[in-house]
Amino acid sequence: MGYSELLQKKALYEQAKDTLPEITVRSYVQAFELEYTHHSTAIEGNTLTLLETKVILEEGLAVGGKKLREIYEVINHNKAYQYVKTCIAKSLLLEEAIIKDIHAILMENIMTGGIYRNVEVYISGAAHTPPIPNEMYHQVKSFYADLAKRQADNIIELAAWTHAEFVRIHPFTDGNGRTSRLIMNYQLMCNGYLPISIPKEARLDYFNTLEAYAVQRDLKPFADMITLLEEQQFDRYLGMIKRQAQGQQQQQ
Repeated sequence: MGYSELLQKKALYEQAKDTLPEITVRSYVQAFELEYTHHSTAIEGNTLTLLETKVILEEGLAVGGKKLREIYEVINHNKAYQYVKTCIAKSLLLEEAIIKDIHAILMENIMTGGIYRNVEVYISGAAHTPPIPNEMYHQVKSFYADLAKRQADNIIELAAWTHAEFVRIHPFTDGNGRTSRLIMNYQLMCNGYLPISIPKEARLDYFNTLEAYAVQRDLKPFADMITLLEEQQFDRYLGMIKRQAQGQQQQQ
């Protein structure tokens, strides 16, 4: 599936999305947000199940036998995503202050967030070593400069680059992965695309695609992964739209 086919699906979705009942959209969005928080935290080793995540976020209940940190991770991730949606609703372009805010929300009650690391870090099992603090500081400044001037014809590539380059630089001591997935969705959503969730089951493929970028600057494998996930999201909505239209025809 290429970018042009994805654009066609996006056009179909935009043309017909207002035909969906508000309650259908709201329930799907709620289900997506729950799954997104579960998968994004699980990729980083959070052991809460989807059902436990639901109980915490929707019922406000604590889960016995789990570390407090894990509970805060899912609460904070959901808060950070709501913050992303608020910024997009205000038509704010992604920039440094927003990214630092996202990280600060992700780290509430865990550690002080929104502050760049001044220590060296290593990623276990990866061929790529993040830059040392001095070098990292220069690279993160270049990242924001590029972010401001990149006018991408291909939004998928822009979203992929935003995630892959940020996580390669690894500006924070912790939470870089979750931050990167949120800013990737920021780029998608502020350009009229649907947010995507990388399933925890695809963790190995996902890490391999990021490694291909970090080591060889090959963005294509990761961009292809995002394209496929974006296509699946449009297909879900187009499926709902089709069933809605068929239901209305049968009632006539």
